[in-house]
Amino acid sequence: MGKSNNPFKNPDSIEDAANQDEIKEEVKEENSENIKDEDNSELNALQEKYDALNQQYIRLAADFDNYRKRQEHEREELLKFGTENALKKMLDVLDNFERGKKALENIEDCAKVKESFDLVHKQVIDVLTKLGLEEIDTTDKEFDPNFHEAVMQTPTSEKPEHTIINELQKGYKLGDKVLRPALVNVATAE
Repeated sequence: MGKSNNPFKNPDSIEDAANQDEIKEEVKEENSENIKDEDNSELNALQEKYDALNQQYIRLAADFDNYRKRQEHEREELLKFGTENALKKMLDVLDNFERGKKALENIEDCAKVKESFDLVHKQVIDVLTKLGLEEIDTTDKEFDPNFHEAVMQTPTSEKPEHTIINELQKGYKLGDKVLRPALVNVATAE
C-alpha cells in the first residue's frame, strides 16, 4: 500500500514537523543572538555617548569654577588697586594739612588761616572729583527720594510744594550710585 495521507499516521510527516520545530528553535536562537548583539552594540554606543557627555560636563564645570575663581581674584585686585590709588591721591592732601598745622602755630592772622583752609579744602574737592565723586545738586530742585533725604518739612507759599528749601548736609554720588543722600528741608503746602 501507499503512504497514507493522514499526517498523524505518516511517520515522515511527524519527522518533518519535528525538523520544522528544530529549525524554528534554531531561528529563534539566532534571532535572539542577533537581537542581543544589536542591543549590546546600541548599549555600547549609548554608553560611549554618555561617557563623552559626562567628560564634557566635568571639563565644563572645572572651566566654570576656574573662571569664577579668576573673576573673584580680579575683583579683589581692582578693589585693592582702587583703594591704593585713592589713598595715594589723598596723601598730598594729608601733607598739606600737616604743613598748615605747622604754619598755624606761629600765625595770629585769621585771614591767613582762612586762606590756608580754603586751599586745602579746594584740594580735597579736586582729588575726590578726579576719583569720580559728584555732589548731588539740591538748589531749587524738586525732592527726589533717590537722591535726597527729607529731614524737615516747612509749610511755605514762597516755593512750590515738594521743592527743596535748603540743604542741611551735602549728598554725594559716584557715577549713578548714591554714596550718601543729601539731607534737605522740603517745602509743603500751608
